[in-house]
This record gives sequence, structure tokens and C-alpha cells, in this order.
Amino acid sequence: MKILAISDIHGNMKTVRRLIEILSQDFDALLIAGDITHFSGKESARKILKPLLETGITIVAVHGNCDGRNVPALLETLGIWAHDKRIEFRGIGIVGIGGSNITPFHTVWELNEEEIMRILERNYRKGDIILSHVPPYGTKADLTYSGIHVGSRALREFIEENLPPLIVTGHIHEARSVDKIGESLIVNPGPLFKSYYALIDLSEWHVELREF
Repeated sequence: MKILAISDIHGNMKTVRRLIEILSQDFDALLIAGDITHFSGKESARKILKPLLETGITIVAVHGNCDGRNVPALLETLGIWAHDKRIEFRGIGIVGIGGSNITPFHTVWELNEEEIMRILERNYRKGDIILSHVPPYGTKADLTYSGIHVGSRALREFIEENLPPLIVTGHIHEARSVDKIGESLIVNPGPLFKSYYALIDLSEWHVELREF
């Protein structure tokens, strides 16, 4: 199975249109790891998602900490929302975590570490993929320009204990990377608004970071 993974669109229609060209290739699913909008609501999100939905590809998405308050309801209506759920696609489970851990900026959607852990414990089954806007703590995927790790400690702890095969994340724009915790692959494709995305082949657990 081939997956295209993106995060942090932040309302950029230009890069969404470029992505449509990539989706015309042979992919089975599109994973969106949050921040579809830039502090905007459902109408902005609907505009961004419409051309992606029209491709007919299966989409699984979570909201990010910068998505407006009514964006999750739209994602639910569209049937693509994975936050605090387990979605199964072609025999592969995907567990979603929307929003971020607590930030200094008081953004729209933030969760404490206990809430993140409870979402994982409620929904995860062995072998599932985790689709999380916030990356796990202490990896290449959560390292800021200032050299500080800002990811979720609860997510890190859960990965260490359960070893999911793949975690697709975003949130930290400068932390575009592929990393590992044990044998668990951590993929931050980088922000789509900067033309970054990732190709993931689940048959070989192979990841390629790409840009337009």
C-alpha cells in the first residue's frame, strides 16, 4: 500500500493544486496531519479540501492546533476525521490525535499529556499507524530552530511501550525528518505550504521526503 502524507497546509491553495498532480499517480490513501487552515474556520477548510476530495482518494485527517473551532465538525461531516478514533483501511488501523500538546501561545486546539495518553490507550491496537499533529518528544520531528524539543512526552512514552510501526506527524515546520524510536518510524513530511510531502510504501516501510 502506498500512502502520501502531508501536514501544515495553513490555507495555501497553490500547493494544494500542485498536490493534485502528485495524487494522479498510484496512491491508496492521503494522510493529513493537521493545520489545514491558518486560524480559519470550516469554510476555509472546505475550500482547501474540496479539490483533494474530488480526486476520489481515501483521506484520513486530524485537525491541528491552528485550525478553527468548527473545523473538526467539518472533517467529521466529510467522513475523514480520525481524532480520538481508530479508522481501519484495507486491514490497517489508523489512530488519530488532533491538536497539539500545550504550547506557550495558547492556540486553538491544545491537549495536556494525560489527554493524549488516554486517546492512545482508548483506541490503539497492536500494529496500528498513529496520525498525530504533535510529534513525539525527543526526536528529529520535534526539534525547533532554537534546538529545543517540544513534542509530546506522552506520545513518546506510548511509542516506547507499544512500538507502533509508523507515526505520521507535523506541527514543527522546521523539523522535516524521518527518525526512529526503537523500530517505530517517525515521519514529519514538513509543511505542505512550503511544498513538502512524504511518500510511504507500507509494503516495505520505506519513506521518501519530497518537495515540488
